[in-house]
Amino acid sequence: MASIRANCRKIVCIGRNYASHIAELSSPRPSQPIFFLKPASSLLPPSSGPIIRPRGVLLHHEIELGLVMCKPLRNLPLEPDPDLIRSAIGAYVLAIDLTARNIQTVAKRDGLPWTVAKGFDGFCPVSAPIPKDRIPDPAARGVTLWLSVNGRERQRGSTSEMIFGVECLLGHVSRVMTLEVGDLVLTGTPEGVGS
Repeated sequence: MASIRANCRKIVCIGRNYASHIAELSSPRPSQPIFFLKPASSLLPPSSGPIIRPRGVLLHHEIELGLVMCKPLRNLPLEPDPDLIRSAIGAYVLAIDLTARNIQTVAKRDGLPWTVAKGFDGFCPVSAPIPKDRIPDPAARGVTLWLSVNGRERQRGSTSEMIFGVECLLGHVSRVMTLEVGDLVLTGTPEGVGS
């Protein structure tokens, strides 16, 4: 896991990629993938320390499937080659996109970026890498994501419910910024986010 942290230059997070999550936050459904960045300093590998909630922050969890890039992707066509996309993913991780919800709510209301709400150190705890052959096609085959807090299940959903699949997400992001080796792409969260 240290290599993921050492090689990660950016964390690209996809927002509003599950209809159930869009509904629970009363957000509009996007016509194309929307994304934002978390700094690499928010990455928290397994067993590397506690999550520190900053004073005054209403901290919310969002479980997500993460893609660890092993090849660069740049300026892909609208319908990228699925084999090219699969070859550029080195591994998967489970990630929790931690959000300072009270700060994000104000930013959304005022039309401001979400960087402060998403970017605190340690706001992206991740699992150990999951070999990519364990998840050949997250959208088609569906991977169940679930998260429990203090023994109580809070989130459960399947990657088959994503509005935009992995090929679409990576293609869209690559037309804006180059995805580099070691970058992490979080694919969105199902419903059930909370404190």
